[in-house]
Amino acid sequence: MPLLFRRFRKKEEPAAPAPAAPEAPAGFPDRAVKAVAVAVKDKGEGIAREHLPRLTERFFRIDTARSRKLGGTGLGLAIVKHSINRHRGALVIDSVQGEGSTFTVYLPVAEG
Repeated sequence: MPLLFRRFRKKEEPAAPAPAAPEAPAGFPDRAVKAVAVAVKDKGEGIAREHLPRLTERFFRIDTARSRKLGGTGLGLAIVKHSINRHRGALVIDSVQGEGSTFTVYLPVAEG
């Protein structure tokens, strides 16, 4: 176990077993491959379902007036999507208006 984690763990507390790799999502290039999933969830205003398919397009903005006010180029999620694709992974975006959004990255587990 890395030194960093040993310092924060109580001595009498046994180490938790590593969680099993989740099943890859439908958009994953090879569903037979196990994947590591990392999810980021917010409790913001959420995103309307009709906008979800376009969120990773370059320069796409849902609310251009808000984007002008707060700044941003509309490139963030496009860059994330392309980086994940280069690593043979997948990005899944779930959102419910009024509840927030969850962005989950799936990356294949290395063999060996």
